[in-house]
Parts: sequence; C-alpha cells; structure tokens
Amino acid sequence: MATELGTPGIGGLDEVVDALRRWQRDEAPLQLHPGDLGWYRRRGARACAAAVRTWRRQGRMLAVGLLDGPGLLRLTTAPEAAHDEELARSVVEDAARPERGVLGAGTVYVEAPTGSLVQDLLAERGWHADDSWTPLRRDLAEPVEDPGLRIEVAGPERARAWAAVHRSAFEGSAFTASHWHAMAGGSPFTDARCLLAYDERDTAVAAVAVWSAGPGRPGLLEPMGVHRDHRRRGHGAAVTRAAAAALRRLGSSGALVCTPSARTAAVATYRAAGFRLLPERRDRRRDALPASARADRPGT
Repeated sequence: MATELGTPGIGGLDEVVDALRRWQRDEAPLQLHPGDLGWYRRRGARACAAAVRTWRRQGRMLAVGLLDGPGLLRLTTAPEAAHDEELARSVVEDAARPERGVLGAGTVYVEAPTGSLVQDLLAERGWHADDSWTPLRRDLAEPVEDPGLRIEVAGPERARAWAAVHRSAFEGSAFTASHWHAMAGGSPFTDARCLLAYDERDTAVAAVAVWSAGPGRPGLLEPMGVHRDHRRRGHGAAVTRAAAAALRRLGSSGALVCTPSARTAAVATYRAAGFRLLPERRDRRRDALPASARADRPGT
C-alpha cells in the first residue's frame, strides 16, 4: 500500500500530538516529542498546523515531521515503523523533491532518530552529516535533589515575567506574553509546566518549560535559559534540577534535553544537574539544488 503525505490542519493537531505521546520510549533514541509541537505552538495554531507533515498508510499515521523553520524537517516514526523500507523511501523522496511541499530547493536539513532507516537512505542519496548534537537524559526513578532556589510555576499571571527572562536568555528572541498564551492554548500544554527560578533577592533569574508525554514516558525540557545578568552562578543547573523534579511529579520516567555539541557550557550545565550523555546525533544536510534540478512549485 502507498504511503501518503499530508498536513493535519488545525483540527488534526491533537491526533498528531497523541501519536507522538504514544511513540515516546525510554529505550528509543531522542526523537520528535509532543513538547516540540507544544513549543512551536507559540506561533499560533494555524502556523503550527502548517508546519506539520504526516505520512500515513491506509489511514494509519506512521511518521510525523515538523518544519522547524523553512529549511529543517524534524522527523520521527512510529516505533514499529523505524525500519519500514516503503515508509522511509517515501519520506526521503518527499523531503528531496521541493514540489512535494516539504523542503525547498535551497540548503536543507533533516533531523531523524539515530539508527533509523531514514538516516541511512539520506546518506545513500548524498545528504551530508552536519553539525553534531548532544542528547542528555536523567532517570527519574529516584527523587530529585532540591534545586537551592525558589521555584514558581508560571501560570497566565506570570506569563510576562517568564517571557522577559526567556528574551534575556536567548539573544534575538522576540518571545512575549502573547506567545506564552498561544503556546498554553495547545493540547501539549495540558501536560506541561513553565517554571521560574528566583534568587535570594527574589529576582527571576532563570526559566524553563517542561513537557510530559504521559506517565511512564520520557519528558522534555524545551527551552531552558538563564537571564543574561545572572549567569555563571549555577542557576542553570538549579532550574534544570527543578525541571526534572516537575517532570517526575507529572509521572515522567525520565527527562530529556538536546543541545548543540559545540555549546560546551550548556552540556556542562545539564551534566551538573544530573543528566548523562547519550550518543551524539548528526542531522543530514542537502546543499542547494542547481537551477536545472529545481521543479516549478505552485505559485512561483
């Protein structure tokens, strides 16, 4: 049976989120998480739906991709379909051909779980290994140590404060309270928490969002940042421990995070918070297609 590429529309986002929840496994490589869609939801439901791609066979969803920007497809599959050859070839073909409406003709990237058949087929087609990423995980079977800072769950009344710390932590961020409310309106936020960490002067110094995939499944930290005026004081490790504790209270089996390997300070922060390194992951890159190889796209 043929595999069909589609987009869910706003009304189909909850089905996609539910599938991603079911697909999370402790033993699986780091993969697209419902929290990734939850964080993208800050741009609004319409934008989030437009950025999602699904691959189905006989109506059954087998793979989900998130266009995290115009040139990056973040992809995962149902656990039982990680080595489904027909599915993998369909995904790779759709990603490689701009007229399919997944990725464009410029330089583009695909993030797929380590060891998946999609990774192998991309390599066969000449997609290059790109910069490395470091996934980390903390097991949550045991209680998490006290973070040493006052931690507050930031609800709607603290959206402005959470947004302000986030903007300070990430250069170029334009995140506002309106983005927070848009994010909070999505179904992934049902199992999410936004945390603010305060120092001894009761100043908000760090912020993190955590996303559960349901009891017994790994949760995700995305994003975590420290206010630029309060760095190098251990606040990053402290709020990361608080994030792990929040996920444990939500029933998560473990806490996951992923950061560029070149960000050695970030890796050190997560390790200081009790996270252990997982094998590095490499995205796959296809350089811009020559003009002769570009198919005409609708509207161009």
